[in-house]
This record gives sequence, C-alpha cells and structure tokens, in this order.
Amino acid sequence: MNDRSSNHFRTTRWTQVLATRGESPEARHALRDLCEAYYGPVEAFVRRSRPGRDDARDLTHAFFAKLLEGNSLGGVERTRGRFRSYLLGAAKHFLADHADRSFAEKRRGGRAPESFDPGPSRSRSAPQEQARFDVADPHGFPPDAYFDHQWALTIVEKAMRDLQAESRTRGETTRFEILKRWLIASEDRARATEAARSLDMTDGAFKVAVHRLRKRFRQLVHDQIASTVDGPEVLQGELDYLIQALTASHPGTDTNTEATRQAISPE
Repeated sequence: MNDRSSNHFRTTRWTQVLATRGESPEARHALRDLCEAYYGPVEAFVRRSRPGRDDARDLTHAFFAKLLEGNSLGGVERTRGRFRSYLLGAAKHFLADHADRSFAEKRRGGRAPESFDPGPSRSRSAPQEQARFDVADPHGFPPDAYFDHQWALTIVEKAMRDLQAESRTRGETTRFEILKRWLIASEDRARATEAARSLDMTDGAFKVAVHRLRKRFRQLVHDQIASTVDGPEVLQGELDYLIQALTASHPGTDTNTEATRQAISPE
C-alpha cells in the first residue's frame, strides 16, 4: 500500500475518533456524523432484540446520547479497526445494562446526556423509514445479522444518493434515472436498446455509460466503508463482508438486493 493510501486512512472519520478516543472537538464531530449516518441499523437491531415492545426508538435515541458523552470511547481497542464492530458491541452492552436497570434510572443519574438529534427523517414523530433496498421477509434475521444487513443497506443507499447528487450537479438527472435501472437491476437487451435511443446513444455508448456509472457507484461504496475503518488492511475485509451481508442468512432476498450486491462486486 502506497503512502498516499496510508495518508487517506489517517484522515478518515473513524481514525480521527480513535486517535483521541473522541476527546478532541474534531473527533467528537466525526463521531456525531458517524452516529447520525448509522442510526437506522442500530434502531433495527434494538427493535429486533426486543420483539413485541414499542420502545426501540426511545432506547436508540438514549443509546446514541450516551455514546456521545465524553468518556464513551475510553475502552475502545485501537486494533479492532471497524466502526461497525464497535457500534454493534456498544449497542449490545447498552441493552444488557438496560435489562438490569430501568430506563428512568439511567436518565435520572448524573448529568443529562448530550443531546443527539438523528435528523428530521428519524425524529421521534416521524414514521419509521424503510430502506429503499429492503428484503422480502426480514423477520428471518437474528438481531446481529439484521444489524449487519441494515448496515450494508445504509452504505449502499448513501452511495446511491451521492451518485444521484453528482448527476444532478452535472445537469444529467434524466440520464441518471434511465441508466440506474441497469446499475442495480437486470434489463433485457430490447429495453436497453430503447433506453439508448431515448438518450440518443448507440448500444455501445450506452453500455460504456452503464459501466462507468457502476464503476463510480462502487467507488462511492468503497469511500463510505473507508470512512469507518482504521486502515487499508481492514478495508477489503469490510467490503467483502458488506457483499456477504446483503444476501447472507436469508434465502428469500429480493431481486433488487441481489442486483445491488452484483453491482458492487468486483467485475
């Protein structure tokens, strides 16, 4: 791995947090960004861990508020390297602690936790948001696997939003909306020819455009994961794990999820 790659990893959000155990203002801001980005997978894990209860949103909010307190990263092992692993472990610990003491007792002791706003799309009054790339029957997942699956979907959705935003900036929204059907789903040749004509492209140019879009999509997924690990030696393992998490442990994965897995897999 060259020096340029090493420098890139030294400045990711997770390495910034780990370097000072979250004590610097920059690290706390980076941790808050990570928490906001991965609020959904934690809420899904809490909900799956407590079937039949309706307190998942409150517990998730309390978990992130506690996580953002100044001493929450004191025991993090520098060599673990993955924000995903840290977040899941912290959520498990929080739920185990909650089982021993009531939620009211947690909120009453000591100073009030730092406020955490997960954003308007996940406010307490907002309906639960469903991932765009969901599975046909998610109830077959145990909590840990469900967390990993939602983590993978969160990364893929963020990459797709970024890809769409880039196209919008270039004034290519219509082009993107047509090409993306071949990015994450299978389409027959006749429809591809029809789409190429609608964009005033030859079939060959259309294939090249899809290839370039898919390549950029993979890079955006790569960048999302890179911001949550602490070194290049960990990155490939997380990329492989993301691909596995999209379809593992559940034979009924829907067509969109399988196509998304194929889109981000190496060619």
